[in-house]
Amino acid sequence: MGSYADAFARSIDHPDDFWLEAAAGVDWITPPTRALDDSNPPIYRWFPDGSLNTSANALDRHVASGRGDQVALIWDSAMTSTVRTYTYAQLLDEVAAFAGVLAAQGVTKGDRVVIYLPMIPEAAIAMLACARIGAVHSVVFGGFAAPELATRIDDAEPVAVITASGGLEPGRVVEYLPLVKAAIDQATSAPSTVIVKDRAEVPGSASDYVGWLDWDAERAAASPAAPVEVAATDPLYILYTSGTTGKPKGVVRDNGGHAVALTWSMWNVYDISPGDVWWTASDVGWVVGHSYIVYGPLLVGATTVMYEGKPVGTPDAGAFWRVIDQHQVAALFTAPTAIRAIRKADPDATELAKYNTSTLRTLFAAGERLDPDTYTWASEVLGVPVVDHWWQTETGWAIAANLRGLEPMPIKAGSPTVPVPGYAVEIVDATGGAVAAGGEGNIVIRLPLPPGTLAGLWRDEDRFRASYLNTFEGYYLTGDSGYIDADGYVVVLGRSDDVINVAGHRLSTGSIEAVVAAHPAVAECAVIGIHDDLKGQRPSGYVVLKAGVDIDDDTLRSELVQRVRDEIGAVATFRDVTVVASLPKTRSGKILRKTMRQIVDGEEYAVPSTIEDASVLDALVEQLTQY
Repeated sequence: MGSYADAFARSIDHPDDFWLEAAAGVDWITPPTRALDDSNPPIYRWFPDGSLNTSANALDRHVASGRGDQVALIWDSAMTSTVRTYTYAQLLDEVAAFAGVLAAQGVTKGDRVVIYLPMIPEAAIAMLACARIGAVHSVVFGGFAAPELATRIDDAEPVAVITASGGLEPGRVVEYLPLVKAAIDQATSAPSTVIVKDRAEVPGSASDYVGWLDWDAERAAASPAAPVEVAATDPLYILYTSGTTGKPKGVVRDNGGHAVALTWSMWNVYDISPGDVWWTASDVGWVVGHSYIVYGPLLVGATTVMYEGKPVGTPDAGAFWRVIDQHQVAALFTAPTAIRAIRKADPDATELAKYNTSTLRTLFAAGERLDPDTYTWASEVLGVPVVDHWWQTETGWAIAANLRGLEPMPIKAGSPTVPVPGYAVEIVDATGGAVAAGGEGNIVIRLPLPPGTLAGLWRDEDRFRASYLNTFEGYYLTGDSGYIDADGYVVVLGRSDDVINVAGHRLSTGSIEAVVAAHPAVAECAVIGIHDDLKGQRPSGYVVLKAGVDIDDDTLRSELVQRVRDEIGAVATFRDVTVVASLPKTRSGKILRKTMRQIVDGEEYAVPSTIEDASVLDALVEQLTQY
């Protein structure tokens, strides 16, 4: 096991040597002769003269090496009480066949394909099939409403949409096809092909819509497609993340750097080797699902678990422990929200006692801050290391972590430990000046970012530069605040913009505000992210009614909640609405959202010197402290 200090120093001081060595873990069609292309700073590219195929690295090479009979994917659906397994050879057959389906519909290298699927094996198959033929996939979380899907269709301009009849939630089904039809009708860029995977549990099928194709029928008639050579710098996928303007940002991931970084991370961050059973309890619609349900574990020849269910209620708070026991899981990666939900339902861990979880070596948590109480509880009941780590949709893999496969370090509750090799993490003040150890400031990463991080924003380099590169010259702006302590441990305190984190899902409060403000009774509004013991944060709305409007609070709340559900999706979990006389503002008209959040969360706050009318804030304080 290598030294963390040595690995980190080499990655920063000699990045070409470090990452070319890491690139040996990937099968190349044309091996790269250099790692970093720094000819156009602050835009950097990795492995510029290399070529490969990501799907072949995830599947074909393992079959070719004689490991085709090893299980690659376990699908465990608590919603349907179904377990289905795919060996590497079987998964390769499915992916090659569906790649043939796409090719038969004219999908070629560089084309975009939107994937709007629930947590079923076909989601992973579709992603890998796109990668196989060089198409660029854009997975959209199945919980998003039609307008959100439409904006992504317009931005990516896909030639095909892949969907299913629907998803399953405890006590209800979610029909996808009407949402997809509505999104296509709303979009200005209509795809030429729609392919539907029929699920017996959900009404609707491709035959209900003119020209739509049935997954199973097309797959039965397909000829398998061979992997296509792509440049390391060619895009693998676009994944949209919330932006502060309300318009989603299409994060672009390349093929080469992505394959190298995820392979390295599986070995060194997570200590996962070929044959280990790895479970990421997330959704393929989020970056965690991309990196560590689909690509990461398959790139290193591990067995990945795809779970359709919840941490509680499917059927009880023992669901996670049942999956670990049944499938002999070595490591679980989940969000702190899931652990909090289990603890809330079963504080004494009585359900855990029903299962044998002795195969579990590590519990990894990310997506939001792992609070010390949750860390302590999970550590005590599981008896294994509980490891927090910090990363973003934009980075695609961990910025700071406790590297279990390189050199495990002492765990400090509340810290994701140290910067991962490749990430030169620093703290700067508002002017870009360095902040001393222990001092709070903006968390930034000195450029270049390591492989596997965002190559840019889809067709929007100006926004890429403005969002991440222009604030502090020579640095990537994470948008988070925090500090680095005297031992070099990173502490992340929270977002410094208006994107909130609800159970690990990043949502723009600006987008929610736009929906609330469109209600005919609302004159103006503010939506802020407030603390939630279970989800980390939740959106809370404060509305000023139009003069003369007569509507009771309960009716208004019900209508606004439904509007947000229809326009943003249930994932927003928007349910708090407070009618206020007026909103506190600066003299320039800016609503004091940060101050409002501090009031609601019971934090200390200072009355800003730029406030327009201090009496408005005083009245709001009185109302909100009573609420």
